[in-house]
Amino acid sequence: MSQRTKVKQILADEKVQYDVTVKGWIRSFRNNQFIALNDGSTNNNLQIVIDPATDPALQKRFTAGAAISVRGEVIASQGKGQRVEVKAREVEILGDSDPEKYPLQLKNKPSLEYLREIAHLRFRTNTFGAVFRVRHSLAFAVHQFFNERGFVYLHTPVITASDAEGAGEMFRVTTLPLNNLPRDVDGEIDFKEDFFGRATNLTVSGQLEGELGAMAFGDIYTFGPTFRAENSNTARHLAEFWMIEPEMAFYDLEDNMNLAEAFIKYVINYVLQHNREDLEFLAQRLVEEEKQKPQQERSEMSLLEKLEFVVNNEFMRLTYTEAIDILKNSKPNKSKKFQYLIEDWGADLQSEHERYLVEKHFKKPVILTDYPAAIKAFYMKQNEDGKTVRAMDILFPGIGEIVGGSQREENYDKLVTRMEQMHLPVEELSWYLDTRRFGACPHAGFGLGFERLVLFVTGMGNIRDVIPFPRTPKSAEF
Repeated sequence: MSQRTKVKQILADEKVQYDVTVKGWIRSFRNNQFIALNDGSTNNNLQIVIDPATDPALQKRFTAGAAISVRGEVIASQGKGQRVEVKAREVEILGDSDPEKYPLQLKNKPSLEYLREIAHLRFRTNTFGAVFRVRHSLAFAVHQFFNERGFVYLHTPVITASDAEGAGEMFRVTTLPLNNLPRDVDGEIDFKEDFFGRATNLTVSGQLEGELGAMAFGDIYTFGPTFRAENSNTARHLAEFWMIEPEMAFYDLEDNMNLAEAFIKYVINYVLQHNREDLEFLAQRLVEEEKQKPQQERSEMSLLEKLEFVVNNEFMRLTYTEAIDILKNSKPNKSKKFQYLIEDWGADLQSEHERYLVEKHFKKPVILTDYPAAIKAFYMKQNEDGKTVRAMDILFPGIGEIVGGSQREENYDKLVTRMEQMHLPVEELSWYLDTRRFGACPHAGFGLGFERLVLFVTGMGNIRDVIPFPRTPKSAEF
């Protein structure tokens, strides 16, 4: 195989008069002479100039979507739009494409909804090329951030017998024959006959196992797939998504907030530095999309301005109680514009409330702390007031909650009491409680839904467009 040079490198170098081999897919072929070639390294195409006298039978195969290999010389471009092009000496067809059936012709502009139906091909469009290169950079930056700080990357189980959130909305994992389920003497499904000898599910979180690692290594993080069997078809929900969950020994709530804010700024700053071209494309795409919206619904800042604003400004920090007071006295609440009116302390905040605080009231990212214990998970550290826990949520414009975390309850007796109040199986979680029996210490952690982060950074409007193959109710294609 000859050495291949990527299009991005050729366009960036702008050198001329040297030989290259380029390989990619044809975007277009015009005037029997010019091929627009793309190899996925950039949204920009490389112009290939062929001899007009090239065999007509071969030229007929230069169709959109076809894979080709080109050997030739990089020369200064004679036309507008590019500084360099490749004068081809040899063009080899690696894979033909049927022009009648290929759905990504340049003359067509398929909708995002249609592209979800052909998710196996949508990577080849400029929009999804940019989105998934940004996604890659964000994932790389996640690992780099934690590695620089001495965190251990811990792989937690995808299959689990516990429900970390207590939500009960989990996917069952079983090898039992569904048309002939074994039953015990009480008529219940006998999971002792199952592969693991007990009922198991796909995980909703790696947090509980992550805490075990933090009690040995000090600082760990997980970054893996999680699953929620929630029958929700909104633009913000997926049944399968990726979570980043650090857990840190000897951290309190303040330490937790500081790390989360530094983490978010780091990964966004990384893509601002390394994916400028893709972000500029996505920003222009967003401008065109917003032209279709009423003036009052358009964003006040461009995509790049929004990202730089997050990186360059301190997040606003306030308690849940302070937020409730703001929301109760807000115009949307008083005029009953909120779908869920805020009447009393203890209300579970909805996305509309979170976005009001971020987008209208403070106009910056917000960290809310000290939520009512009744609306939070069992493992959160209880405050001395007996009503609230040391929780924190980070709220972003256009997204609402992007991070949820807390200082964890390290007191064994308090944790057991809380579990019993919430009717959680204390015996089944004895392994988790052992970390409170043997060398308990203050510790904290948070979870960030990776797709929500990608959604914010790319400016896309639907979470199904920032994961390669979305899993949603009634949909598990590809």
